Amino acid sequence: MRNLPLYAFALSVLVATPALAHTGAGTVSGLASGFGHPMGGLDHLLAMIAVGILASQQGGKAIWLLPVSFVAMMVVGGALGVAGVAMPFVELGIVGSVIVLGAVIALGKHMPTGAAMALVGVLAIFHGHAHGTEMPVDASGIEYGVGFAIATAILHAVGLGFGLAVKKVVEKIAPVAVRVGGGVIAAAGVALMAS
Repeated sequence: MRNLPLYAFALSVLVATPALAHTGAGTVSGLASGFGHPMGGLDHLLAMIAVGILASQQGGKAIWLLPVSFVAMMVVGGALGVAGVAMPFVELGIVGSVIVLGAVIALGKHMPTGAAMALVGVLAIFHGHAHGTEMPVDASGIEYGVGFAIATAILHAVGLGFGLAVKKVVEKIAPVAVRVGGGVIAAAGVALMAS
């Protein structure tokens, strides 16, 4: 018992973290900031989840090709944003991507894989550009990019998991359920555009 203060002091030293009082200290401005950006906006969340749902709806190689295409082209868009390359209608492109992806899912038509990859790739550039231009000044570009790429991949996996789970659980109504989900995403995109 007499060593309790010593143990408490030792424990507090071991679990203490430095105070990050200065902007950009630690990973707050790098990986964590990049990871948080896609998670912080409804438009990004819906579009990225929709890519996963669309991939599940298309099936086959599209299950992994669509998410990979989106992430790759989003990184290109991010690099353009970081480099200061101006791109018109970025916010409109982001909200439009929610509407377009939701509508494609709602229509339920199978697309050639190349066309689906091109569609998600073009839309990803808008999302990436926004991520790049909104990168904190003192953040590591690589850490920030890795952060938003990981978050995006997770959101794609959520959409993919949802789409595949719906197909597996209820085979007969799955296509309708997925298409209704796409309609809800498109409607949310219209609401975002109107606001």
